[in-house]
This record gives sequence, C-alpha cells and structure tokens, in this order.
Amino acid sequence: MNSNDFGPKVSIIIPVYNGSNYLREAVDSALDQTYSNIEILVVNDGSNDGGKTERIAKSYGNRIKYLFKKNGGVSSALNLGISNMTGEYFSWLSHDDVYYQNKIEEQITFLENFTNDDVIIYSDYELIDGNSEFIRNVRLKKVAPKKMLTALLYESFMHACTLLIPQKCFQDEKPFNESLKSTQDYDLLFRLAMNYNFVHLDKILIKSRQHSRQGSRTFGRSHKKESNDFFISSIRHLERKGIEYFVNNSKSLYFATLSYTLFKRGYYYPTPFSVLMSIKTFGFEDISRAARTVRKSSKHLLR
Repeated sequence: MNSNDFGPKVSIIIPVYNGSNYLREAVDSALDQTYSNIEILVVNDGSNDGGKTERIAKSYGNRIKYLFKKNGGVSSALNLGISNMTGEYFSWLSHDDVYYQNKIEEQITFLENFTNDDVIIYSDYELIDGNSEFIRNVRLKKVAPKKMLTALLYESFMHACTLLIPQKCFQDEKPFNESLKSTQDYDLLFRLAMNYNFVHLDKILIKSRQHSRQGSRTFGRSHKKESNDFFISSIRHLERKGIEYFVNNSKSLYFATLSYTLFKRGYYYPTPFSVLMSIKTFGFEDISRAARTVRKSSKHLLR
C-alpha cells in the first residue's frame, strides 16, 4: 500500500434508535474528519421518539445518506448500512460516541505501512460520561495477530468503534449476526480474527460514552446469556483449531487459564466447559512442561 495515491473511500456508518440526545454530536464528529474521502450513512432503526431522531438526521441534508428501517436491532441497522456503503473501508460510529477529528486520517496513514489489504486497524480510546466529561483514557496492550483469537476471550479489551475494516471482509465473511442484541461486535471480531490480521494503532481516536441507557446495560440477563453462549461456542471453535493459534502455549494451559479468567469476570456457565477442554487437551507436552517446572523449582529450593 506504499503509494502516494493511496486514499481509499471510507464509509462511516451510524446506527441509531431513539438517539436524539447524542446523535448530533456523533454526526458532527464524522463530518469534521480531517480525511476528506468519506461518506456518512445514518441508519434509523425504527425510532419511535416522535420524529426527534429523524429530524436531526434530515437536518444535515445531502451531507449524509439517511436510511430508515423497521426496528430490528443494531446488527440489522449496521448490515443495512454495509449493504448500501460505497467505500472500500467500513468504520462504525455509535450514535452516542464521538470520533476525534483525525480518526480516519490517522488510520489510513497507518495502513500505508502494510503491503496487503488484509489488515484491520484498532486503536485506543477515551471514556466520557453522559455529559461528555472526561473519565479516563484506555490504552490497549499490543497483541500479536496470531494471538488475537485467544486474546479476545481473555478480556473485552477492543472497542468496535475504533476499528477500520476493509469492505472485502464482508464479501468473505457474513456481517453482523442479527440474532444477537448485545454481543454482535465480539461475535464479528472473533470470526474476522480467524482470517485477518488485527493491528494496533497506539493512538486515542474516539470518545466512548458511558451512560445508563447503553445496550449492554439495558439488556440485563439477555446480555449475560448472549455472552455465555459466545464464550462456549468460541471455546468449542478454539478446541478444534490447530496449535498455531496458541503460539508457545499448550491448549490445555490456555483453557485452564481461561477458566480462571472467565470465573473472575462472572461468566460461570462457560467456566466448567473451559475446564473440561483443558482436561481433554492435556497431553504429553503438558506433562513435560510440568516436570521441567518442578525440576527448576526443586533446584531453586535446594540452593
């Protein structure tokens, strides 16, 4: 991609449902991008707020593309946006979040360092409250692309709105799962990580809003069930995958560590499943590793 002519079109998709309180701030941040080759699609997911959300969206005229659909959840709104986008890259902006002015420009510039278009960029972010006041910055640890699948299950560290995803990903892989209401982002990330390299751009590029009406908070028990189902299906997938996804660690050790992590995070249903996977995948290399550890420990104690 090292070319002076590299300037792909980026489609910023903003799904919204009854979002008149924050929508204008989100759209303004998309329009204020320092990178000019963009299009902005606002997808109204059947808002029933007396036309407030629609009036805000339509006030931008032809500076955005406005789509209205029957309510079906954020995944269906994103998928409608993706099917109507004309850009080579997709960037999601939640209606209650805000982009830094240089979000797209920084990511496109960073992409020039790579020789292929199989790269997905993600970055750090800032947390703000319902009044747009600063809470804290979130700096992410660098994760090697081959470790991304396993890392995604350890903790929910990645923010989907920081991503810049090649449109071609949605030709090879189904977009968002419309049956999911609150885990659609990590479901997609996990599937994409099987075939694409995720690369971290060490810059804060969005403001993520924390407030009481967020989906993961309002869905309650259904969010917990979705999360449990996601972990169980992902563990099953990893158990079937080759050793390349575990890099220098055995499957057994990985699943044992994951069991502890899931339990600490309060995901109790997938925890015993991960324990069973640890036992099932325990093999000779694990016995050898344990023996080496015991020998090293014994030598240290006898000094």
